[in-house]
Amino acid sequence: MNAGKKTMNLSTTKTLIPLYVRLSHWINAIAVIVMIMSGLKIYNASPIFDFLIPKQLTMGGWLGGALLWHFAFMWLLALNGAFYLGLNFSTGRMWKKFSPIKPKELIADVLQTLTGKLSHADLSKYNAIQKIAYLSAIVDLMLLVISGLAIWKSVQFPLLRDMMGGFDNARIVHFVAMSYIIFFIAIHLFMVALVPKTLLIMIRGK
Repeated sequence: MNAGKKTMNLSTTKTLIPLYVRLSHWINAIAVIVMIMSGLKIYNASPIFDFLIPKQLTMGGWLGGALLWHFAFMWLLALNGAFYLGLNFSTGRMWKKFSPIKPKELIADVLQTLTGKLSHADLSKYNAIQKIAYLSAIVDLMLLVISGLAIWKSVQFPLLRDMMGGFDNARIVHFVAMSYIIFFIAIHLFMVALVPKTLLIMIRGK
């Protein structure tokens, strides 16, 4: 009986999230927030839609300052992303955590979410909704980097520019991708508020 309790205690206190995942998560969070706020200042300098972003949601002070912030944290985002993906693939964590995504499980998770019955008992495993959400965020961040390069170095990367449908369309793609990551962050924070222990795990690892 005691041995069983010891085993249970060890299993419940093991590290659920590796240190490199936690570090890259918080670095990514800082980089993305700075890039969003500086990017909104850059957008205001030459808007592509018929609206401006309130200056309270932007940073950089002026266009030149916003560009400096944006480019500095662009490198941090790209290097951190390469670090995260490299270790996830090399350790096999990418396949273990994000696959497979079974249609039946996805439908069941959606129905349980809509009825407020989705279980969060085992935080060591992602449900189907989490897998799709996190994978979509990874793909979206990659699209942000690619479309950003097509805008920043349009002449040097004509293939990227053409893939985006031209310079102006690349700006639209970049803005839409940024809007999606803002939506993802909002949902992510909402879910953390519902299950606060996920925040502790992302800080402590267990």
